[in-house]
Amino acid sequence: MAINLKRISTWVKLDTNCLTTRTRSVSMCTCTSKQFHHTTTHPQKGKATDSDIWNISGFYQEEFKRKISKLEEPESEAKFSHVPVMVQEVVKLLHPKQGKLFIDMTFGAGGHTKAILEENPEAQVVCLDRDPLAYINAEELAKSYGPQQLLPCIGQFSELPGILKKHGISPGSVDGILFDVGASSMQYDQRERGFSLSREGPLDMRMDNGRNPDGVSAADVVNHLTGQELKHIIKKYGEDPLANKISHAIVSARNVSGRISTTKELADIIENALDGTIQRDKLSRKSHVATRTFQALRIFVNDELNEINNGLHVAYHYLRPHGVCVGISFQSLEDRIFKRHFHGIDMEEPKNMTSKQQARAMKDDHQKYSKELIQKLLKKRWIPVCKTAMTPTNSEVNENPRSRSAKLRAAIKGLDS
Repeated sequence: MAINLKRISTWVKLDTNCLTTRTRSVSMCTCTSKQFHHTTTHPQKGKATDSDIWNISGFYQEEFKRKISKLEEPESEAKFSHVPVMVQEVVKLLHPKQGKLFIDMTFGAGGHTKAILEENPEAQVVCLDRDPLAYINAEELAKSYGPQQLLPCIGQFSELPGILKKHGISPGSVDGILFDVGASSMQYDQRERGFSLSREGPLDMRMDNGRNPDGVSAADVVNHLTGQELKHIIKKYGEDPLANKISHAIVSARNVSGRISTTKELADIIENALDGTIQRDKLSRKSHVATRTFQALRIFVNDELNEINNGLHVAYHYLRPHGVCVGISFQSLEDRIFKRHFHGIDMEEPKNMTSKQQARAMKDDHQKYSKELIQKLLKKRWIPVCKTAMTPTNSEVNENPRSRSAKLRAAIKGLDS
């Protein structure tokens, strides 16, 4: 497979202060959100069918089908186990009994969707996921419900407007939308996907499992980018203060030993470079020294932060007035995007600015007290349900340790759209 080095480097250099390196536009005819320019394109049909999943030609199609069939082999039930996070809180916030149409933006194994339909058996749920295996799960689950009650869809958040249009779903008609972002337990438990430190596998990390032939894997990134570009990715998306040392170690290792191909090879390189270093996460838990690098590569490869940002613009566009949007995240970069959207903080604004600091940053008094600015401040797109993020209960953390870093934010769409 030929790697477009110019394309990868461009992704790194197109950096912004607020989000991520890659940007793309959301296709909505009446959307007034900030437009993002494309770096890659992949045409996507609205209604997902078998031809949508295998929309890859030649070598890529055969390779992709081979990987899918291998992952579907029933060698272990555990690899498909997934416990949805904060289900009771999600159901309480979405009020399924009071609504008819919902969108699960990250279907995964379907735990949240099933909870919504248990609460309201008459509801309709659009089940979106970029992972073809999640799409297969959704198709299987759809057989247990009425026609058109559960709509399996495959694609990214930014592709949703086209998908909904094909299904005849118009803007301003959705009662509730749920995001549960980040890699799923199902993806971590499949070593072939290359997400997990504890399971040796190919260094991949693509959430679409290679469905998009224009995409790059984590192996492509670590083997083809310069040390400075790797440092930028690890520092920005992994928030690792040792990014410089790690990037130097990666470049040195590939110069000496050749291509870095597996998760274990990368983890060992970082562990040897940081020998004796003890790292802790933001909950003061001891973590592997390569954890932040793996997080950074996953975010970069999947363009996760831009997709969340674009997805929230899409959510606002399709929710009815007073519709509810719920976002579950597992690390600060993701949570910050939900927080800024729901609290009306501009994505370009430096973090943690007070209202006084914002006023001082304005150029003159005319700008500070203009009618347009006052109206903008008074007109809220979102009304946060809670001032701070909700977290799992102690009992849930004990039963499902993977939920311990989860943060949930929710907001109601304002009347003025």
